[in-house]
Amino acid sequence: MLETGIHNTSEIGRLRKVLLHRPGRELENLMPDYLERLLFDDIPYLKEAQREHDAFADCLRSQGVEVVYLTDLVAESLTDRQVREAFLEQFLEESGVTDPRTRELLREYLEPMTDKEMVAAMMAGVRKSQLRQSGGGRLGDYLSGLEEDYPFAVDPMPNLYFTRDPFAAIGTGVSLHKMHTTTRNRETLFGKFIFEYHPAYRNVPRWYDRGERSSLEGGDILVLSPEVLAVGISQRTREDSIDTLAEAVLSYPGSFQKVLAFNIPKTRSFMHLDTVFTMVDRDKFTVHPNILSSITVFVMELDENRTMKIRQEEGRLEDILKEHLHLDKVTLIPCGEGSEIDAAREQWSDGSNTLAIAPGEVVVYSRNYVTNRSLEEAGVRIHTIPSAELSRGRGGPRCMSMPLWREDP
Repeated sequence: MLETGIHNTSEIGRLRKVLLHRPGRELENLMPDYLERLLFDDIPYLKEAQREHDAFADCLRSQGVEVVYLTDLVAESLTDRQVREAFLEQFLEESGVTDPRTRELLREYLEPMTDKEMVAAMMAGVRKSQLRQSGGGRLGDYLSGLEEDYPFAVDPMPNLYFTRDPFAAIGTGVSLHKMHTTTRNRETLFGKFIFEYHPAYRNVPRWYDRGERSSLEGGDILVLSPEVLAVGISQRTREDSIDTLAEAVLSYPGSFQKVLAFNIPKTRSFMHLDTVFTMVDRDKFTVHPNILSSITVFVMELDENRTMKIRQEEGRLEDILKEHLHLDKVTLIPCGEGSEIDAAREQWSDGSNTLAIAPGEVVVYSRNYVTNRSLEEAGVRIHTIPSAELSRGRGGPRCMSMPLWREDP
């Protein structure tokens, strides 16, 4: 292991360690009738999605990045029988299963597994047919749920390969999120046990917790510099959450000096701040073409009495970034070169959702060739990965990664 703990003071510092989730059986539990419920637009082909994801991981490793996987970290967090029992009990509690016999069958199904098998099974979801197969000699176990059309005892978690969202590494600490939807909120249980029990991560500061009432998601959090944190007021992150996060982060000694809260449209195409812009170099950003004209930002800082002060600014994104990052110039690289058709197509497949692995060096989807050409013309080095199946989940390389350790920019 190269590093322990968390150190993430920018979007662009050389990436040393990153958390991924290799897509698993949860994708094979997607069904057309329930895509909206599970926040998916399409059904990726698992084997090809895994091949593409392995290519992503190999690309990162080839650049000296240590890749760790969510399933492994959770399994390593179940350090003794008592912790494992607490984990299983909380999973059952949050599964939404109220029928006592079904919960008993779920426990009987999961308990005999190894730690890693159990975690993978929880992520995959549990079909009712799997419980009937393990139910033994009771007729009621075969009849239970037959009158209901819904085929799952516990829903799958197909969004897990977007590790950016359930929690965020910020500075030397972590924000563990309350997600906007019930479907995704169960994902944060895995983060809870990592940050409470994993030997490498249990002592990091906590900026936000999954027990809060207001939603916050990692795609809305950009660590622009060691002094400046950006958060999107979006469809999935609420202003109350940003108040709580900003208070915690700005109050911590040696941490950030200001939080920029960007007010972005509350629509699916602008789901998170990282679909609006991402940082690819010290003075270069990819952007959604529709926000090139004007944007509203709220600057949050603590005064000399440690009281929160907020001021509203409106203007061009370029000017706002120049002011707060102390830059002489900023280059904005629009998705699809600003073409109405190319931008719409490549924004749909996350053309501006890049993962920086060093200043001016990013990982991108090969399919977004128009935007990729613009990046290269701007002097950015690109590493392309295949994405025919991964992109069906509506997330790019940044969405699929959570940096745990970056060098300072």
